[in-house]
Formats: sequence, C-alpha cells, structure tokens
Amino acid sequence: MSNEADTCRKYVLPKLVEAGWDNEPHRINEQITFTDGRIVLAGNKVRRRPQKRADYLLRYTRDYLIAVVEAKPDYLTSGDGLQQAKDYAEILGLKFAYATNGKEIIEFDYLTGLERQIGSFPTPDELWQRLQAAQTITSEAAQRLLSPYYHHSGKSPRYYQEIAINRAVQSILQGKKRVLLTMATGTGKTVVAFQICWKLWSARWNVAGEHRRPKILYLADRNILVDDPKDKIFAPFGDARWKIENGGANKSRETYFAIYQSLAKDENRPGLYKEYKPDFFDLIIVDECHRGSARDDSNWREILNYFTPAFQVGMTATPLREDNRDTYLYFGNPIYQYSLRQGIDDGFLAPYRVHRVITDYDAAGWRPSKGDLDRYGREIPDDEYQTKDFERVVALKARTEVIARHLSDFLSKSDRFAKTIVFCVDQEHADEMRRSLGNLNKDMVSRYPDYVCRVTSIEGDIGRGHLGRFQELETETPVILTTSQMLTTGVDAPTCKNIVLARVIGTMSEFKQIIGRGTRVRDDYGKLWFSILDYTGSATRLFADPDFDGDPALVSEEKIDESGVTYETTVTEEAPVVEDGGIQDEYGPTGVVIDDGERERRKYYYDGGQVEIAAHLVYELDPDGRQLRVVKYRDYAADKVRTLFPGAIRMREQWANPKERAEVIRQLEERGINFNELADSVGQPEADPFDLLCHLAFNAPLRTRRERAERLRLERKDFFDQFGPEAKTILEELLEKYAQHGTAQFVVPDILKVPPISERGNVIEIAGYFGGAEKLREAVNELQTLLYAGF
Repeated sequence: MSNEADTCRKYVLPKLVEAGWDNEPHRINEQITFTDGRIVLAGNKVRRRPQKRADYLLRYTRDYLIAVVEAKPDYLTSGDGLQQAKDYAEILGLKFAYATNGKEIIEFDYLTGLERQIGSFPTPDELWQRLQAAQTITSEAAQRLLSPYYHHSGKSPRYYQEIAINRAVQSILQGKKRVLLTMATGTGKTVVAFQICWKLWSARWNVAGEHRRPKILYLADRNILVDDPKDKIFAPFGDARWKIENGGANKSRETYFAIYQSLAKDENRPGLYKEYKPDFFDLIIVDECHRGSARDDSNWREILNYFTPAFQVGMTATPLREDNRDTYLYFGNPIYQYSLRQGIDDGFLAPYRVHRVITDYDAAGWRPSKGDLDRYGREIPDDEYQTKDFERVVALKARTEVIARHLSDFLSKSDRFAKTIVFCVDQEHADEMRRSLGNLNKDMVSRYPDYVCRVTSIEGDIGRGHLGRFQELETETPVILTTSQMLTTGVDAPTCKNIVLARVIGTMSEFKQIIGRGTRVRDDYGKLWFSILDYTGSATRLFADPDFDGDPALVSEEKIDESGVTYETTVTEEAPVVEDGGIQDEYGPTGVVIDDGERERRKYYYDGGQVEIAAHLVYELDPDGRQLRVVKYRDYAADKVRTLFPGAIRMREQWANPKERAEVIRQLEERGINFNELADSVGQPEADPFDLLCHLAFNAPLRTRRERAERLRLERKDFFDQFGPEAKTILEELLEKYAQHGTAQFVVPDILKVPPISERGNVIEIAGYFGGAEKLREAVNELQTLLYAGF
C-alpha cells in the first residue's frame, strides 16, 4: 500500500514526464504552495493557518499556468482527489483539473463541463490547442500572450497576479478596448500593470499592427502615483520612460507617465493632451480609476475620450458601489477581481484590530454655552454639534488633545516606534494634531526631531522627504505622520502598524484605500497585523456595510464618561460626509500650492472645555459574516465555546486529555481567544482556564487553580501513594507548579529542567524514579485527568 508521496514519485511524475511536460518550454511545478496561509491573532500571539499546496502545477510555458494535478494514495480512488483539484483550479483560474491515485486519472474540463476517466495525461500541445480553440485565440495572439514576464530578481508574480496579467493581455489581444481589473489595495496592482505593459511591449504589439513597440501612457491623478512606478517597478523600461510635465509634449519615447492635471485643459491652456494625435498611444493604463477618471463631467473623461483609439486598462481597489458606478459603466465589468477578504484569507494581506474610541463630545454632542467666543473673538452659533461637524464647522482643541493623548498612551503600551498614520479632517487639523502629539511625546521629539511630522501638500518636497523616510524599512523615524487626504492612496508603507481615523470617512472607496495603508505584510520585520484606532465611528459604520468584504480580526470600543465609569453603547450609523470646499490635499502638476490671498476662516475655533475617553467592547460579525454586533470580550469567548461544545461535560472530557486539550486550545486561539487576556479582562487571573471558560459559557462554578490542586491532594491520596518517595515528591511539585502558573507546567520533559524539579536529577534520572520515560508520561497524564475528573 503506497502513501501519497509514493504515488507521486512512482506513478504520477513518470506519467507527466512521458506526456512531455518536462520538455522545454513546458514545466512541472511539484508540491507548490500558492498562498501564504491566513494570519490568525490570539491575544498578542500570531500564527498562520496552513498554506494551500498543489501536488503538481502544469505550465505550458514558464509564465503560463494551464492545469493542476492532485494525487492520492493508491488505496483511495482518483475521485477522492477531484474536488480538491477543482477547488484549486477555480482559485488559480484554470480550465483543466486532474486527480489520480497513480493508476487511474480523472480529468475535469471547465471548457466543456465534462468529467471523464483517461488513460494518460494530455500532452502540453493538446491542452493548449483545446484552450486556444475554446477561447478563439489566434496563432498571432497566442504568440504574444505567451511572451515572458520580466522576473524581478527571480521573483515571480503571485497566482492572482498571474491571472490578472494573462486575462488582461488576452482581452487586449482579442480586441477588447476597455478592460477593468479590481484588486484590493496592497495586492500589487502596479506589478500587474507593469507586467501587462512589459508583455505587450516585448511582443511589439500595437493597434496598427506595425513592426514597432507600443506607445504606452500610465495615467493617475497624483504625482506620487506616477513617480513611484516610473522610478521603481517600471525601471526595466530604461530610457523608454518619460514623464509628461511642465507643459512639454515629448513624442520620442515609448512609455509615458502623467497625471491628469498635467494634460487637462484649464483657464490658462487648451489641454496638453491635444499636442498628441488621438491615435498616438496604443495602450493607456488608468491607475486608481475609481477616483473620477470615468465621470462624464470630468476633464479626465475628456482625455480618455480623446484617446479613444487606444486600448484602456482601468485599475481600481474598490468593487462596484454607487460612488464609483460610472467607472464600471465606462470600463465594463472587471475581467478579474481579487478582494480584501481573499487577500486576508490567503495570508498576503494583514488582518487588523479595530479600537473604537469615543470622546464625551462624540458620544453626546457638544453645544456651546451662551456667549462662548472662539479664539478670534467670534460668537459660536448655538447648535448641537456632532462628530461630522468637528474640525469642519467647529474646531475643538480639547478634543484634538484628548485624541492625541489617547493615541500616545496606546503607543506607550504597545510600541512607540510603531509607524502610524493619522488621518485628520484638513491640513489645519493635521497641524494641530502634529503639535499635540509632539508635545505629548517631547522625550521622543528631543531625541528624534522628526518623530511626528505632517505630510500634506503645503509641505511640498519637505513632506515628500518625510514620507520617503516613513516608507523605508530600515528607518526608525518619522514614526507618526499626520495628514488629511494625501496619504489615502498610492502610498506603500509596508511596516505601518497603526491607522488612526480622526475624521469621518464618507465613502467605502475611501475607507478601503485608507485601510490599505496598513494591509501590507512583512514577516521579516514582524509586521503581520495592524491596528485601526477609530475616533469617529467610521470603521464601525463601514464594517457594518453589507458590501464590506474584509472581516476585522477583532474590533473593540472604548468609552468613559466624565466620572470614569465604563459603559456600553449601541453604535449608530451616521450619514456619509461629503468633502466640503476646503483645501484639497493633492499635489498639482508641479507639487506647489499657490495661495493668492488670506483665506476667510471657514470654521470656529474653541479652545476651552474638558474631554474624557476610554472602556472596551468587542465587535464580532454575525453568523452570515456581514453585520457587526456589539459584545464584550467575555461574551464573545463564551459564545465561541458554546459553538465548539454542547455542554461542560463534553468539554471536560476533551480538556482532561492532554492531546485533546491541545486541539481545544488551538481552536480557541484560531478564534482569537487568549486565556491570559480573557482572565485579565474578567478580573480572574488565578482561575483555571477550563473553569473560566465553563463559567462564562455554561454558568458553572468558578474555581481557582489552587482550589483544584488542593482538592486533588486531599481526595486522591491513593494516586500519590502508589509512587515511591522521589516520584511522589516530583508529582506534588508538578501540581504546585500548576497551581501557580497553569496547565502549561505539565509539558514533559521541559518542566523537568526547571527548579525545584531539576534539582532531583537530569531527565533520565527523574524518569527512572517512575520506571522509565513512558511510565513518567503516563503518571503525568493521569495527574491531569484526575485534576478535572468530576469536579
């Protein structure tokens, strides 16, 4: 009887080689993992779930994946592996899935919907011809579709990037003029755009069918969104690159970069884009296309319409919603989508915790007293001001300061060098927040003058410098950046660990962009998750949106009244806030902000008042995985225990067995439950974990570890008396270790190396007191079983 590894080695691989899959340019990828495994948080501990691993991936060329093969041991049927093969094929976007036990092979063909048993694997050319015929790929298009990727230092695109690249290139080669790709922030849209351009550029594809490389335009709405790709990822294009700016229309290059503002018409010029013929460009990449490029009334739409002969590829991070419907009407439905939820499930994106923090002013509103004047001597209109009004209609200095104090305390308790972005209402608010944070962290600022920096359009190149250092992996400072609009998109900060919302986020599109500042994963720098500190209720409201597709790992809420009493509140949904006519945080064509006069003050500034904060609640998704409900951490843990066990008796049976207990602990950790944190949250640090869970879930009596240990000593003396003096003493010392520290003390042989047990000899000598290692292990296991028996 062969196992799966034997099946692969003896039967499957020889048959694949016989079919020609080992001959260039074809490839067999054996035992390939194509996800990183979801990151799971349990307290402050982080673990990854298993990666998805395929037995064999078959490639027609190095860069074109065409089929998956799942192998099973010969004592199982081929059909036992077919569902897994189909699951992997669907994830990987493949049309052919195979399952085999080494003797028989089953094929599932997604092109025809047929499942059949076959005698041997198809050859590479046979599969390619079937795919080519079904998808009407011409020979000329096929040759260009199979042109290789550019491999950055041997780093290949991830599976979902391969799907996006190949589908986009195939769509273009088959004449689809407008193409849309929807990929979550942090999943590498720029890499995908580069590879699309590289394949078509290398294959000398162009609209006219001439023997030349294509003219490509990479369009975005901010300088940072074109400068970064041009200088980094698109560097292999070398001298073919050119940025259109400063009114100059260079026509001698092949890969152009521009922001819409540089090309668009305004009151001073007719539009630089008209310097180029409508058919000058063959391909236009529109990055962050949801940000207005497709709106009918937009200058940007005018540019895209002017270049109608060109093929246009739109890239966005936001699925279809009311606020980006025109984008989908213009480009059509996406040919591929990779969501935030998928990215987190695959382990390519970081999960997050959400801390909902409410000030008194946000909880109950703020109303000025009669005759209150702002700092400029103006009387503040009598009204009930809410969160959406703060820093827009009225600026409350005390609220900004208490948010800054809470954030500073949060960093002090976690990591004062954890890179943090604070999203404020406007540039002025960002400056107030910077000043408050700097003063509250003066010890750090005295050592690191750039510990807190504001990055808005006003700072120009200085702000860009701060941002560049913030993005660097090796630099410690700046640690905190305050901003309003500028950093919502296009900023790759892989080690950013905290996203702070000090302003109301109006749309899901913007929310996802902001969340994307923290979703990058860097295992090598300890960045596996991040925190969202929500001071305005935006995260809570938008997580509750049925269209949100990335579940939070944990959501907590903090609130305190003036007397410091903790209490729960129901979070109500606020209407989205539309950006007012304030200063926009976007670099223009030159990155310079021009102000030709003193701007009339558009809000009131109140410097008085006192504000308080704090408390903690946990939000969890309801059973359908959509709406958030408010529960305490203890209630959350209790609910999870009840989903795993029908009652305390069944839980005791598993808990008493050391091996089964390890599985219970693993399942609870996967659901974000950490015993130490749970015990602290309910004020029972001495409780046995089993008793604590049963107490919370089934209202069982709550006992301490000491009570369990003493009961065992008194009621089961016969257990201890069956051993010799040395062995009996060691078991009693083990029991005392448990009473002090918990069940972790029963790990053998580790605990035998810790005083006072280690003073009785080495591991072999201690095992000898019990009659050998196996007898020792049996005694320790029986001790644990008795500890939980019937009590």
